[in-house]
Parts: sequence; C-alpha cells; structure tokens
Amino acid sequence: MQFGMFLALVRESDGSIGTPAALFMFHRTKRIMSLPYFRFRQFVVRHDASSMPVGTDGVLLGAWAHLDGACHVLDIGTGSGLVALMAAQRASHAQVEGIDIDLPSVEQAQQNVQESPFASRISIRQADVRVFTSQQGAFDCILSNPPFFVNDVLPPSERRMMARNAQALPAESLLDAVVRLLTDDGRFSVVLPTSSQTTFVGLALERGLHLTRSLHVRTVMRKPPKRVLLEFSRQRVLPVECSEMLLQSADGARSPEYARLTQDFYL
Repeated sequence: MQFGMFLALVRESDGSIGTPAALFMFHRTKRIMSLPYFRFRQFVVRHDASSMPVGTDGVLLGAWAHLDGACHVLDIGTGSGLVALMAAQRASHAQVEGIDIDLPSVEQAQQNVQESPFASRISIRQADVRVFTSQQGAFDCILSNPPFFVNDVLPPSERRMMARNAQALPAESLLDAVVRLLTDDGRFSVVLPTSSQTTFVGLALERGLHLTRSLHVRTVMRKPPKRVLLEFSRQRVLPVECSEMLLQSADGARSPEYARLTQDFYL
C-alpha cells in the first residue's frame, strides 16, 4: 500500500508472538509479507498467506467507519480479515461477514477469526460480491478497502495484482453491489486514492448514494493527501462532514490525531 508499515517484532522467550517494538511509515509502496503477523490490542492478524497484508489503509478504515448501532456488517475484500476483526471489536453486538475472492486469503482470515475473541460473531467466506447474498439479509454497514491501481504501478505478485487492480472489481460493480446489499438507512465506507474521489463520488451519486463524510489523509505535512476515506448513505446529509488527518508528526511518531483514532487497536 502507499502507506506501508514495517514492524520490528519481539518474540517472547516461550516462542509466542511478540509485541511491536517499532513502527515506521514509508512513503512509497512496500510489502510486509516477510512479517507473518501483526499484534493488535485484542487480536493477532496473520497475513503471510493473504493477497492483502495488514496496512495503514485497512487500519484507517476499520477505525474511522461509523459503526454506532450497527447490527450487520459486511467487509468486501476482507483479505486477512483485519477490517472485519476491527469492526467486531468496535460493534460489540454486530454480526460481521467478510468476503474475498482469493481462497488463501479467506482461509487465513478464517484462522485469524477463530483465534480472536470475536469468533462467534464473524463469518468469512470465499465469494464474489457481484453475486453475493447473505442469509441474514441486508447490511446496515458495508466497508471496503477495494482495488485501486487504475493508473498506478501494479505490484509484482499476480495474486496481489488481482487484489489491487481495479479491473478485478471496477468501481461500478462495487457500487452496484453496495446498492443491492445496503439497508435503506445503512452506511457504506471506503478508502481510496484521492485521485479517484471525484469519479467514485459521481458514480455513487448516479446510484442514489450520497456522500456524508470524508477524511483526507496525509502521510507527512509537506506532501498532499494520498488517501481519502468516504462515507455514503441513501439519504442526503448536508453539510457533508469534511476533515483531514496527518499520520506522521515531524519527529516521525504517529500524529496525535492518528494515535487517538487507533488507540483501541495499536499497542
């Protein structure tokens, strides 16, 4: 991801997974597949078999999305199960479903869920959202960290390329699925490159989905925002709540606002 993360991990003397000893933000695409797990406060995410390892985009989405009162949550493109796990932690009474087309990712997400405190409330399965239906009906909260490499450099791994190539799931197909699966008063939250925002918002509006909130994300102050988080609903809400967040302070540490947003998750 553009906001890659690298962890220096400590392994305990008994061989169990250690806690993050350091976290560094990178400003260009990095993979962290060589690091097989990431420990959060309430769960561990193993991602060495996933097409989409843990990254800042997913953490931002899982921490920022509006989940108050959510009962039925869908994570589209769940990858390692990170966003689904974060949603289950935040929405303590919600049933969460995660779907992905990549079988190894699904199997590892299932393992992560089974080893978490939220196993009874999360289900993960292999499915294409374009034909997906849930036996529990529509969702009042839908989350997605979707493919977004439209004009960007594609990553080398074929599976990762599929996970990150917008041709695998065009914005139109994603939004059509959201319209079909979202309750009348539900919310849809997504993380995208800022360069995709105008087109995506226009496509959503054509389908009756109105922008209600946005958060532009800067890695460092001297650089323009590279990511934006967007929230949509079927109801028009004015004014649209627009804000901006800086991830990294001048000293290289997490910014105060990023630390506050993620304090329930990062160690």
